Amino acid sequence: MTTPQSIFGAHGRLSTLLDNFEFRSGQLDMAEAVEHAIQHQHHLVVEAGTGTGKTLAYLVPAVKSGKRVVISTGTKNLQEQLFFKDIPLVEELFPGECHACLMKGRSNYLCLKKLSEAKKQPMLESMEEVDLFQQIDEWAQATESGDRAEIPDLPEDLPLWSRLDARAEDCLGKKCSDYERCFIVRMRARAEQSNIIIANHHLVFADLAVRESDFGSVLPEYEVLILDEAHTIENIATQYFGIQISNYRLEELVRDTYAALRAHEISSGSIDAVLNDLSARSLAFFGLLAGKEGRFNLIPRLEQTEHLGSHADRLASGLEKLEGQLGELPNRPEIIFALIRRSKEMRQELDFLLRHDSRNHVYWLECRGGTRRAHASHKPSRGGVFLQASPIHLGGLLRERLFDHVPTVVLTSATLSVSGKFEFIRSRLGLEESPVERVREALCPSHFDHRRQAILFVPTHLPPPGSADYTTASVSLVAQLLELTQGRAFFLFTSIEQMQRSFRVLKKSIPYPVLMQGQLSRTALLNKFRKTPHAVLCATASFWHGVDVVGEQLSCVIIDKLPFAVPDDPIVRARTEALEAAGRNGFLEYQVPEAVIQLKQGLGRLIRSTRDYGLLAVLDDRVIRKSYGQMFLASLPDYRLTHSLDEIRQFLESFAAARQSRRK
Repeated sequence: MTTPQSIFGAHGRLSTLLDNFEFRSGQLDMAEAVEHAIQHQHHLVVEAGTGTGKTLAYLVPAVKSGKRVVISTGTKNLQEQLFFKDIPLVEELFPGECHACLMKGRSNYLCLKKLSEAKKQPMLESMEEVDLFQQIDEWAQATESGDRAEIPDLPEDLPLWSRLDARAEDCLGKKCSDYERCFIVRMRARAEQSNIIIANHHLVFADLAVRESDFGSVLPEYEVLILDEAHTIENIATQYFGIQISNYRLEELVRDTYAALRAHEISSGSIDAVLNDLSARSLAFFGLLAGKEGRFNLIPRLEQTEHLGSHADRLASGLEKLEGQLGELPNRPEIIFALIRRSKEMRQELDFLLRHDSRNHVYWLECRGGTRRAHASHKPSRGGVFLQASPIHLGGLLRERLFDHVPTVVLTSATLSVSGKFEFIRSRLGLEESPVERVREALCPSHFDHRRQAILFVPTHLPPPGSADYTTASVSLVAQLLELTQGRAFFLFTSIEQMQRSFRVLKKSIPYPVLMQGQLSRTALLNKFRKTPHAVLCATASFWHGVDVVGEQLSCVIIDKLPFAVPDDPIVRARTEALEAAGRNGFLEYQVPEAVIQLKQGLGRLIRSTRDYGLLAVLDDRVIRKSYGQMFLASLPDYRLTHSLDEIRQFLESFAAARQSRRK
C-alpha cells in the first residue's frame, strides 16, 4: 500500500528518483494532512514554510486519490513550472495514474475565427504589428494548444493580441464555424479526460463567478480544489465577484462593432453614426470623472460632479440605441447577438454602479494614466477611468460558491498564519463559521535553519518613514549595508514614488549596478539581475512574492517600511470600517495581519535553499517600537535579530570564511 511515508520518508520512493533528495519532516506532515482532507472530505488550511516541498506534498495525494483535482497557483509562471517540472516527476512515481491538463484564462488562447477575419480585413497599425501578425499566423498553423506562451518573444501587453484572443464576450460557442478546431474547446475536452487540472487563481475565480450565469462553468466538475499561494485569493476573488465599467470597455465595444460590420460586409451607414455618437457620449461621461491617478471613493464624486446624471443617461441611451440598430439588421450573424449582449451588460452594470445602494459593496473610482488607441480615428484616448463595485465581505459568497459546494478545499502558502494562528485567513474567507470537523489546520515547519542562515537588522536611529529627511538617511544606511554584502540585493518598496526617489540617490552612492523596476519587463529585469555581478534591484509589489534567486547573487533583502496598505484606499477603508461598526478593531484585525503576511512574503525572497545565507533589513523601527510590532516578529521565522552593523559584519564574515573553507 502506498502511503505518504513510503513516498516522502527517508528511504521512500522519492529518495530513489531525486539525486539531491533530503528528508523533510514538514513535507511528510503536509502530505499526510492533504491525504486525510481528501479521503475524509474536509477543508484544510496549511502553512508550509519555504523549503518544505509543498508542491509534491499536495500533488502526490491528489494523484493517488483517484478524484478529479484542480490545482490552482498564484501566477501563470508558477502554473507552467508545476505542469512542466513537477508533473513529470509524479508521472514517474505513478506511471499511468496521472493525466494532467494545463488550463489558463481564455485571453491566453488564440481565436481562429478572429485570426481568419483579420486576414480578410486587416486592422494593423504599424509595420511592427504586420511582422507580429505574420509570426502569430505562422505559429497558428502548427500549434496544438493555441497558448500564446508558446511565442516567447510576444510582448506582454500587445494590443494586437487583444484583437485576436478567445475572450468569452466575443465567443459564438457552438454556432462558430471554427468550433470543432477551437483551442478553448480542445482545452476543455482535454480537461474532461484529466484527473489533475493545473489552473490559476484568476481562472478558478472567473469560473466560480460565472457558474450561475448564462455562460455556465469554465472548469469541469471537480471534487478537490488545491489553492497554492492562497494568501492572494481574497484580492483576486474581490475582482471577480465585483463589477467594473470603464472607458476602455466602451472603446472596445465600439471597435469590435466596427470590425464585425466590416468582416461581414454589412452596410453600416446609420450604425456608424450611432457608434460615433456613442464614442462622444462615453468621452463626455468618463471625462467628467477623470482626474489625478489613484483610487477614490466613488459616491462623493457621483454626488458632487455637475451634470453627471444627464451624461450617464445619455450614455445609457446611446448603448440602447446601438442595441436597437444592431437588432434590426437583417440576416444577423451570431457576432451581432454577442455585441448586443455586451451592450446590455454594460447598461445594467452602469445602472448598478450609479444607484450604489448595495450595503455589501464599496463603490470606488480608479483613474490610470497612459493612453490607448481608440476605435476608428486611431487617436489616443484619455487615460483609463474605471467605476467599480467590490464586495466588502467575501465570506458568504465563498461559502456559497466554493466551500459548501466542493467537498475538499486545500488552502496552502508559506505565509498564511499570523502569530502562528490562522484566525485572520479564516475570517477573511468565510471559514470562521464552519464546523470544526469541516476545517482543519496544519503548520508545517520550513526545512531551512533561518536563525543560522539569516540575520534580521532593524535600525533604531532612522527618522520615521514619510518624514522629509527619511530618504537621505535611509539610503545612506542602505549604502553601508550594501558595502557589507557587496551589493547582491533586493531593495523592496511599498510605493513607486519612494522607489524612484531612493533609486536616484542610491545609484550615485554605491559602486554597484543599480536596476529599477520599470526599466525592463519583470522577467527580463530578473534575468538581468541574475546575470549582473553585485547588482542591486529596486522594486515594488510584484517582486515581493513569486521570485526565486538562489545562491550568493541574492545575499540581502531590504524593506523600506512595514507594508501597510494605503489607509485611504476605498476597499481597505470599507473593510476596516465594517469591522469597527461590528465593535472590532479594524487596524489590528485587518490592516496589521495583511501587512504581516506581505512582510513575510518580502523577507522570504532571501533564503531559498539550505545553502543560502544573508542579511534581511527592515528600515522601520515600528516593528520593535510599537505594541503591534510584536505581531510581526512573532509571525516571522526565527531570524537572529540585531541593531548593530558590527554584528552583521561578523555574521557575513563567518559565512564567507566557511564557504571559502569548503571550496578548499
